[in-house]
Amino acid sequence: MGFFDFLAHLERYDDRAPRSIKRLDTRRRFIVTPFEADIRGKRVLDIASHDGRWSYALSAAGASEVVGIEGRHELIEQFTSYPDDEIRSRVRFVEGDLFEELEHMVETGARFDVVAVYGIFYHVMDHYRLLRLIARLQPELVIIDSEWMIHDAPLIRVVLEDTRKILNAIPGGTDQVMAPKGVPTRKALEVMTTGLGYRTEWVDWECLPQRERAGLSDYFRTPPSVNRRGTCALRPTSRPHRLRT
Repeated sequence: MGFFDFLAHLERYDDRAPRSIKRLDTRRRFIVTPFEADIRGKRVLDIASHDGRWSYALSAAGASEVVGIEGRHELIEQFTSYPDDEIRSRVRFVEGDLFEELEHMVETGARFDVVAVYGIFYHVMDHYRLLRLIARLQPELVIIDSEWMIHDAPLIRVVLEDTRKILNAIPGGTDQVMAPKGVPTRKALEVMTTGLGYRTEWVDWECLPQRERAGLSDYFRTPPSVNRRGTCALRPTSRPHRLRT
């Protein structure tokens, strides 16, 4: 039994189960499970929370409260179909633009112990602005799961993506079909976070056995591929910690 098996019974996952559900379960082992000690009993922010699947997983990991920011109303509504009232009761959503909502949270003095940035980091252009706003929430841990440009230098690759797809950027206006996004290198992230007082620790996806990598090829791409997905933790430089998976 996998954690996300309940999704197989939901209509929107019918055409992708069980492969997509297995992918989610494996990703959970790397982007949630290693951080359960940090999450337990803490207040967590889930940025670009989609249909709440990761907010649900973070709550199940023991968070005292999970707040999700999501710009698409129809995705927030889908959360009501999830099981276990006790896990769902610790999750709430804020509907709106992630930058506007983060700025409002900062202005009102909001604080979060943990911030999850699952998937959205390579769908924005203002990476440093996003990181600065997150830092002002004073988290002890920021988890980022994203695609990264494969290059050793601190660079950001700018491309266009279709805003009509729900996994892509939200349009800036009603007629905007294509929006720019920036895919940073790992080094670019490290440069930005160093200036904010955080160090970057990369999760070792290479420890996943070959037989378990089906459906996860994006985490193991090599050149000539341009991008590869990966996961990291940001922690204040004064708090040493060793990642475990």
